[in-house]
Amino acid sequence: MLTRKQLELLEFIHRRMQKDGVSPSFDEMKEALDLRSKSGIHRLITALEERGFIRRLAHRARAIEIVKLPETMENSGRAGFEPRVVEGGRPESTPNTAMPLDALGVNDLPLLGRIAAGTPIEAITDGAQHVSVPGAMLGAGGRHYALEVKGDSMIDAGINNGDVVVIRETSQADNGDIVVAQVDGYEATLKRFRKNGDMIALEAANPAYETRLLPEGQVKVQGKLVGLIRTY
Repeated sequence: MLTRKQLELLEFIHRRMQKDGVSPSFDEMKEALDLRSKSGIHRLITALEERGFIRRLAHRARAIEIVKLPETMENSGRAGFEPRVVEGGRPESTPNTAMPLDALGVNDLPLLGRIAAGTPIEAITDGAQHVSVPGAMLGAGGRHYALEVKGDSMIDAGINNGDVVVIRETSQADNGDIVVAQVDGYEATLKRFRKNGDMIALEAANPAYETRLLPEGQVKVQGKLVGLIRTY
């Protein structure tokens, strides 16, 4: 899953490397994406590298290697990938080509409260609210739910305070997955999962937050991130 800005940067780097044979500078990236500072580009580059789309080569200037492209980008031969992000907001008019929601396979998911992307907060609680998401976001099926993000510890992974994350219910996770983890049976947090022996590392995607290293018995995976809903 890529955010819109991550996708725009990947497309820009790809186009420039195809044209010039060298990756663009951070200043060129900043100008192309209309960002105010290069720190934003650094965060996007880090996120793309974490997801395995690019690799930074050490001790070389402007050295970025594209490892892979989104599948639909490869198939179409152009920047045709649509990130799995649902943007909120209401247009002033309805396009002529608009389709009813039921024709798009929209699903209603329960919104089960807030999840911490920062200091852990209360565990997930049952809620009466629902959110609508495209069926394609839910992948191969299974039980899903939604949570509102509280905090900024996953900002470099493209997850901001106030976003709503779509979670597939599961107790299993692979290293590198972003998961809903319950700690000590009562506090829930959204973090990147790493397992090493009988220890679990819950990693933030923000250098302001430290990685939490816990015994396996204190951490229970409750689900994996599969989508993101953002309202502007």
